[in-house]
Amino acid sequence: MSLLSVENLHVHFVSRGLDNEVRTAKALNGVSFQVGEGEVLGLVGETGAGKSLTALALLGLLRPPAQVVQGRVLFEGKELGVIDRGQADAVRGKRITLIPQSPKTSLDPLARIGDQLVRMQREHGETSKARATERALKMLAQVQIPDPESRMQAWPHELSGGMAQRMLIAAGLINSPRLVIADEPTTGLDLTVQAEVLDTLRRLVKANGMSAIIITHDLGIVAHYCDRMAVMFAGAIVEEGPVREVFREQRHPYTGSLIASTPKQIARQGFAQVGGTPPDLYALPQGCTYRDRCTKAQAVCSTPVPTATFASGHRAFCHFPSGPVA
Repeated sequence: MSLLSVENLHVHFVSRGLDNEVRTAKALNGVSFQVGEGEVLGLVGETGAGKSLTALALLGLLRPPAQVVQGRVLFEGKELGVIDRGQADAVRGKRITLIPQSPKTSLDPLARIGDQLVRMQREHGETSKARATERALKMLAQVQIPDPESRMQAWPHELSGGMAQRMLIAAGLINSPRLVIADEPTTGLDLTVQAEVLDTLRRLVKANGMSAIIITHDLGIVAHYCDRMAVMFAGAIVEEGPVREVFREQRHPYTGSLIASTPKQIARQGFAQVGGTPPDLYALPQGCTYRDRCTKAQAVCSTPVPTATFASGHRAFCHFPSGPVA
């Protein structure tokens, strides 16, 4: 059984225009995926694809005008959308945690680092302040923050970008969750610090038998740190499968365009980019939403998109996927 199962998730943003007409942006459109025990899933796609929105939806953190209109999320075999608030608080922050992408705006500027780590533990479990402090010191050491004792007394503004990101990782893992969601966990960091932070995150996730979802634009991060990947476009997953298989044989044209536009591929084959612009979420086209940007598009692409299944759970949602279908 999967640790997390997201099934046919639809999220709409409902608002009123200047003429008082109700407008609906279909931000997520049938998102489905699973995360297994001990697995790291990479969720990729261009800006606006719905990656972070998916994370907020499955955590139950959406606020109006966003609303889940269809679908369900199962965690440890239980549906998150139907549990009461007390149970939800016991899951979020303890069993599932979020590592946000902006440490400088995510940390409490009026609380010392140690106080924040202690508070996170005591809010989600019965533990003494002394034990929580001891655990905080150990966690800071595990994320390779030097001199943890003095850092416990530091204020957030006194940390460098890399230190602050490590602090968020420590906060995300301190309650030993089953699932960690890391939303662009190295945004704004230089490449050396980025690699160190991601190495630390993956090492701790694997060492503690956790599962993780890494949300990123960087396909290099997916290639090095993830077991499986799901590619999103216009609020839907267009391809998913084991990382090595997807990189070796892209079945959906959008995935192929993304990989061709990475610096490594550009160095080999020359300049490339994903052409066109994302579709209007207020007026999504019927059938395949990628068809206006796709070189393979034909008339049939305006009809419902079929699922093509390949080896090892590799799937693509396309009328003309590359390679023979199993």
